[in-house]
Amino acid sequence: MRKFGLIGYPLGHSFSKKYFSEKFEKERWDDCEFELFEIPQIDDLRAVLKDNVDLEGLCVTIPYKLQVMDYLDEISPAAKQIGAVNCIQFKGGKLIGFNTDFIGFRDSLSKWLGDNRPQALVLGTGGASKAVAAALGELGVEYRFVSRTRKNNSYSYENLKTSPAIMEEHPLLINTTPLGTFPNVDGVPPIPLDQISESHLYYDLVYNPAETALMKIVKEKGGKTINGLEMLIGQAEAAWKIWNE
Repeated sequence: MRKFGLIGYPLGHSFSKKYFSEKFEKERWDDCEFELFEIPQIDDLRAVLKDNVDLEGLCVTIPYKLQVMDYLDEISPAAKQIGAVNCIQFKGGKLIGFNTDFIGFRDSLSKWLGDNRPQALVLGTGGASKAVAAALGELGVEYRFVSRTRKNNSYSYENLKTSPAIMEEHPLLINTTPLGTFPNVDGVPPIPLDQISESHLYYDLVYNPAETALMKIVKEKGGKTINGLEMLIGQAEAAWKIWNE
């Protein structure tokens, strides 16, 4: 039996488990299984590897996409540049790290934008924002980060409130924070909602619920929205391709 899995904490609402289990059944991969390994701390990965010597691949989710890099033998150039790993390939006795979040987001956004390349505001500066930034760079989309405090190449949320031109000049808004995720569905990134207009495009990496609170607000103001489901499917398929190389 070929074994794959997911490490993270907590794993109560795992997309990967459901997706790969359904994929294996639908495509008749009868010799494959996908397990959840909920580990309270990253060092518990050692026990997972010791108890599952037949593992061929792992997905990595919050909060270990950065920490897991210290446990790998090799890291792909793209993942090293991004500074985060969400996919591990077991090959030749080595653990090799990749970032397929970057692939899933890049392909999804490119399809959604078409030839349009609006300037973007990336909400949040966590692990997911690094993959988003790498994809934006490859697609030729100019961007600035937005966080609670202003840093290099970033605005603070307060800057957005006091300088309306920022929102106007950056019509593409990308949420990389968990705000709005089930069960806290009322969560909204602290951007000035009164500045949202019909010219705004809002990409929310959250996929559960399918329409977040901020997606609803943007739609009500005439803007366009997309959630993170297509990105998730894309990153999962990219991981599957890597595991089968």
